[in-house]
Amino acid sequence: MKTFGGVFLLMAATGGMVWAQEPEEGAPASTNILGAGYPRIGMDRRVVFRVRAPEAREVKLEGGAGLIPEPLALERQEDGVWSATTPPAVPGFHYYWFVVDGMRSNDPSSHCFFGYGRETSGIEVPEAGVDFYERKPESEQGELRVGSYRSLITGRWRRVYVYTPPGYEAQRERRYPVLYLLHGAGENERGWIEQGRAAVIMDNLIAAGEARPMLVVVDSGYASYATENRAVAAGEAGDERRRATEAFEEVMLQELIPWIEKRYRTLPDREHRAMAGLSMGSMQTLSVGLGNLDRFAWIGAMSYPPRQDFDVETAFGGVFRDAEGFNGKVRLLWLGAGTAETRFHDGAMVMHEALNGAGIRSEFYSSAGTDHEWQTWRRSLHDFAQRLFPEREPAGQ
Repeated sequence: MKTFGGVFLLMAATGGMVWAQEPEEGAPASTNILGAGYPRIGMDRRVVFRVRAPEAREVKLEGGAGLIPEPLALERQEDGVWSATTPPAVPGFHYYWFVVDGMRSNDPSSHCFFGYGRETSGIEVPEAGVDFYERKPESEQGELRVGSYRSLITGRWRRVYVYTPPGYEAQRERRYPVLYLLHGAGENERGWIEQGRAAVIMDNLIAAGEARPMLVVVDSGYASYATENRAVAAGEAGDERRRATEAFEEVMLQELIPWIEKRYRTLPDREHRAMAGLSMGSMQTLSVGLGNLDRFAWIGAMSYPPRQDFDVETAFGGVFRDAEGFNGKVRLLWLGAGTAETRFHDGAMVMHEALNGAGIRSEFYSSAGTDHEWQTWRRSLHDFAQRLFPEREPAGQ
């Protein structure tokens, strides 16, 4: 979409274009492609969507719970443009898409992000007065590096993002703690970088003196064994979801961590190694982190899927049975969720209270008004990162 003298040109997925007057209120979303006037966000956070589909019989809008709780029907105008206005959206990032005569379609006016297991349109709804995940001129920027390593366990090349804090290149003698950060189901290693804005959050925290400079490593939580590395029983039906992640712990411990510590100036001990994740990534974090306390001293679970059968004595291989021993090893066990993702929030609170009742130290973070979406997890990272590695740095670092 391009603007010319107060009007806009709307390009459609089906081809063609339509001219219309630019609305008086609201502004194009920052996630729109260059020059696109829609989606458009009003001051009250209502969002106007438009798409041209002159031959369509029905068009619906679907997306994240913070954007619309249920599918929303668009109305057809005489020029073949379909439009709808949402109720006020929850601030933050939301995935969305159109369903045109039953076929799912991305918005040609929006950038796409990997979510729901595919490239998906996304929209950023600003939160008034909140800028901890926005780029600030006064915040010195770290660097975001993209690397790849050949995994012998999976038989594939894997992409990894590494955030290095400001000053990493200038202070060549300094070593840094590391946070390993995991995404959720249906997403990949791009999630924390693009949707979560992890690098910007870290830049702002470090510039404000609210977080210690650290490396942040983001890899994919999906890792399945190469055929030659997995014995398959005859006639095994298999669970594809389980298989998609079953090699992750081995990849993390045997390949990723050694790869990072060989190439970056880390403090390579458990006291300076943290792990956190959201949803599926929180399950992986608790499984890997609590199962390997010789490797990790800082553990964060964001929007951990609720468990009705959580029992302190038996959970995670009985790691909580010895409260004194656990508290002596784990510097931080952090749990958090958004209040609008009720099942996750309630489940995390039950777990937190059960642990504290058994003498296990844990911290709970509640994100007011947010659902199972990225604003919850941005806020969670902002809180979690401030709690990491608070001790004085080793001599000479």
